[in-house]
Parts: sequence; C-alpha cells; structure tokens
Amino acid sequence: MDRFEAMSVYVRVVETGSLSAAARAIPMSLTSVSRHISALEAQFGAQLLRRTTRNLAMTDEGRILYDRAKAILGEVDELGSALSAGRGKLSGRLRIAAPNLLGRLVVAPLLPRFLAMHPEVAVDLLLVDRVVNLVEEGLHLAVRVGRLPDSSLVARKLDDVQMVVCAAPSYLTRCGTPRKPDDLREHDCLVFSDAPGPVDWRFQSGATRMRVSVTGRLWMNSLDALVSAAIEGAGVVRAPGWQVASHVEAGRLQIVLGSFSPPATPVHLLFERAKLSSPKIRVFVDFLVEEWGGVV
Repeated sequence: MDRFEAMSVYVRVVETGSLSAAARAIPMSLTSVSRHISALEAQFGAQLLRRTTRNLAMTDEGRILYDRAKAILGEVDELGSALSAGRGKLSGRLRIAAPNLLGRLVVAPLLPRFLAMHPEVAVDLLLVDRVVNLVEEGLHLAVRVGRLPDSSLVARKLDDVQMVVCAAPSYLTRCGTPRKPDDLREHDCLVFSDAPGPVDWRFQSGATRMRVSVTGRLWMNSLDALVSAAIEGAGVVRAPGWQVASHVEAGRLQIVLGSFSPPATPVHLLFERAKLSSPKIRVFVDFLVEEWGGVV
C-alpha cells in the first residue's frame, strides 16, 4: 500500500462526504477508494469511518488521522512549492477562505488572472460567513472583515469597508428621506441577518454613537438580493459602500444619513507566519494586496 496515496484518498473521502464522490473527484474507481480505506484501517488497527446507507461519519481515530493526514499532505504540498520556486515556477494548491459576499464579488473575480499567471497553481476558495481556524481547517489564508483580536497570525490590510444606508429615488419620493437615524423607525428597512427579527444599525455623529433597532416587511439572509430589492423601491438598505457604489453613481440608489456614518471597518488578509516561507503564499498575498485597490 502507498500510505501517502491512501491518506490522500482518505482526506478526499472525508471532505467529499462519500466514497463515490471521492472516486469521481480524484478520479479513481470506487473499488480502489474502498481498498485504500480498508488498507489504512488494517494498517492502524482501527475503524476510521462509520458507514451508513446515507452518509459517512469519522470515528475518534478517524478524526485524529484526518487532522494529521491533512497536515502532512499540506507540508508535502509546501515542499513541492519551495522546490519548484527554485525553477522559477510556482506550483501547488492554495486554500483560501473569505466571507460569502465579499469573496464572491471581489476575491473570486481576481482568481482567473492569478491562475493564468501561474498555471501550475490550483486554488480552493471557501465562502463562509464565520470565523475560520486556519490550522484546524487546513487553510492557507483568510480574508476577514472587522477588528482583529490578538493573534499569532500575520495580517496584511486590504482595505476599509464603509457601511452606507441608501434607497431608490422612487422610494424616497414616495416615503420621504430620513434625516436622522431615529427616522428609520418610520421607514421600510430591508433587514439582513442570519435569522428573521430586528437588527441594530449603528451610527455615529462626531463622538456620539447611536444604535437604532430596525425592522421591516422584508428580511433576507442575502445582502445582494436586498440591494436588488432596494433598487426596485422596496425600502432602505444598509450595505457596504463598495457593493452599492455603481448603483449610486448610476442614480439607481441614493445614500442617506451620510453624516451619521460610523467609522469604517478594516479588511485584512490573515495567514500563519510560518507560511511566509511558501513562495506561492507570498506571491498570492502580494497579488491580492496590489489588485484589491482596483476593485473595491
């Protein structure tokens, strides 16, 4: 048994959720995938996966193997990148996490150019609206919005995000323009959150900070869908300035309460200090920092 190949197959089975899905992704026959898993279980004398008719679940031993195998495979990948750098080429796989909307509208459109520049590099982009753990989840880099806690991670600042409140001219003509944050209580606010219910919109005027609990007839967990609804005159939306800039410029939306905008929120690219030894990570970090200013 090629233990390295077997570990790679096992990791792919865990991440795809089934033997058949892993077989299609590798690609490899289903029989070969099953043999690799069986060989690992025989090698380590432990059951790694609990198989049911509907899904697979890792045993405690399987979780230990997955975490260690993921780390080992990552180190081998980094070694390949370091060796290839001596030949003037980058290679290997980059695993990146980003918030859903920001990743989809800003990060993802930049990736084709990076891949064209480095044809031997592959990229996995995980779009998820939660704080990821780079080490535990086998990620090289993460784009994070917000203030950063103390951490051993290296942070490169990409931008500042300014949240703005805006509405379509048709809505403002029909319902009036809010002049102060409290006026929002009398307006149809388009609510974005993980679950239906009131949300707090924060504002600031000079040193005075304000918080308004807003509700509305339309709630969604998709901010870009809410912006589309605002363009159609459904109500007042709060969104990142970069997301609505083109609509404001075209006159489809109009910013209100601009004098009450809170301080901008920073956007950083995070990675482990040890990963700076990887040429593909250094090059991608420089690429993203350089390109970011042209798209946001």
